[in-house]
Amino acid sequence: MTAPAVSTPQLDLPQHVWRGRELAQAPERVLATGHAALDAQLSGGGWPLGCLIEVLQPQPQQHVWQLLAPALAQCMAQPGPVVLVNAPYQPFGPGLQGQGIKPGQLLCLQSPKASARLWATEQALRCADVSAVLAWLPVAKSEELRRLHLCAQQHDKWLVVFRGVEAGQHASPARLRLLVEGIEQMEVRILKRRGPPLMQPLVLHSQPPRLAALLSARKGRRGSLTAASPSTAPVALPSLSSSVSHVLDRITTLTE
Repeated sequence: MTAPAVSTPQLDLPQHVWRGRELAQAPERVLATGHAALDAQLSGGGWPLGCLIEVLQPQPQQHVWQLLAPALAQCMAQPGPVVLVNAPYQPFGPGLQGQGIKPGQLLCLQSPKASARLWATEQALRCADVSAVLAWLPVAKSEELRRLHLCAQQHDKWLVVFRGVEAGQHASPARLRLLVEGIEQMEVRILKRRGPPLMQPLVLHSQPPRLAALLSARKGRRGSLTAASPSTAPVALPSLSSSVSHVLDRITTLTE
């Protein structure tokens, strides 16, 4: 005799309560990431504000601007600065400007001491004029990150902290935790979010749209030149090739 199937009752839960098997849909302030595939996997449809967001990277600053540029451009619609704490490389203004980022609104803070970097991050979060804080804190402790999380929550700021891959072995108070990898493609793994874990990585565009269009056009031009050249006697086009390469290299430098 077969036992009757037991149905799980569907509780009429309030809107702010979410089930662990579902992506949380509770109302919260977010900033669109500019990547449709990533927005679809985040609670609220974008970067959550007023909390700690943690980005783990194999190499410092790998894909940082490609990942954050669309949201940073939105932040810079306001006159306040975006603070960079201990960025591993000096931002290249013309390249960032090509992605909609205003170099004049970037405020870079550097210190060799971890304690000073934490202090600078917290003070930037407390500043009313600051619209966002990006901090590279590879050796921060869990209690120090929690302090920053609470500070971002209190002042309702967009806070992104970058750390090494090894930090993923330790617990974090971050509401959202990502692992960003890849070279030619940007692979984003969602390690922690309001909802179930995402098993498969998201593959996002790692090149600015203008550069991607230029590379695609160059590839198509090369293909047409190859098809038009006789296979038995290839024709060398030194002047055309060198000119295209020179222009591409210069634009690539300005957009990276």
